[in-house]
Amino acid sequence: MKLSVLIRTAPVLAGALLLASAPMARPAPPVQDASQPVLPGYWEYTARALGQGDTETKCVRPSEINRFFGGLSTRRWQCTYPVREVGAGNARFEGVCQDKKGRRVNVRLTGTYQQESFSFRGGAQLARGTPYIPASIRARRLAAQCPANAEYF
Repeated sequence: MKLSVLIRTAPVLAGALLLASAPMARPAPPVQDASQPVLPGYWEYTARALGQGDTETKCVRPSEINRFFGGLSTRRWQCTYPVREVGAGNARFEGVCQDKKGRRVNVRLTGTYQQESFSFRGGAQLARGTPYIPASIRARRLAAQCPANAEYF
């Protein structure tokens, strides 16, 4: 793969792995581990791919927590995860993200979570048969209550 292609696709990869406000194409199944749920509140999350990172903050309502934690979609990309394993503080997601132009990116993420944080590592595959490009997502809950000017998920 040419360097120019990697440079042009870096924002796509970061976007494919950001947690943001686009709805999923299909509703996610509920988080299965009731003993250690991810809590609603004011969250900060950072996605990194190809050495570039992007950090956002969002207010997540109780009704949105499953979509926030289990959807992993973005404003530009709608993602579905046929493989979604969540329990005992560990999670694994495998799926496909697609933008409005029909471009598709395969995504794999694994990691750990607690009530107020999660960390996933994995990658994105731009084309079938090509290697996955390393990427990561780290998130932490900043507060139980959101500031007045917070952007909602």
